[in-house]
Amino acid sequence: MQKLDLVFIKNRRIELKISQRDLAIKLGLKTGSSYLKYEQGVYAFKADQLPTLAQHLKCKITDFFAENVSDLETNSA
Repeated sequence: MQKLDLVFIKNRRIELKISQRDLAIKLGLKTGSSYLKYEQGVYAFKADQLPTLAQHLKCKITDFFAENVSDLETNSA
């Protein structure tokens, strides 16, 4: 089963100099701290959020998935 590569998502956001708050707003979340919980794996991104996330991170949805991402990599931030 493929898992979201949360490390990729975080690194891509930082690379593009997008704040957590800005991405939170684009995803319809109330605060940057709410977004942080998604990025850390506390909450799971919903399927309908992935196209918006990909658009703003300027990548493909498939870039979010890695086949062998360990739990340690997805839960540490």
